Amino acid sequence: MVNITLSAEDDLVAKARAYAQTRNTTVNQLIRDYLGRLTGQMDPQQAAEEFAELAHNRGGRSDEGFAFDRRDAHVRRADARAKDPSR
Repeated sequence: MVNITLSAEDDLVAKARAYAQTRNTTVNQLIRDYLGRLTGQMDPQQAAEEFAELAHNRGGRSDEGFAFDRRDAHVRRADARAKDPSR
């Protein structure tokens, strides 16, 4: 393994450390993982686990009490097309 030196603002490093701590990992591991994803070298099992963790722990952006209704979705899409026919 090769060591690299990285320069970053103090507040960015502090936020990265806090983020890493909530995920029981280190900033170094986060950077190694990011470089692996960036270069397409991420282990498929690790990618699947990360996806599952994100899907489980990250909430959606729907309003409280929102229930999907296919008819309403079609109406919204039709309204958007009426405003911009290129959609």
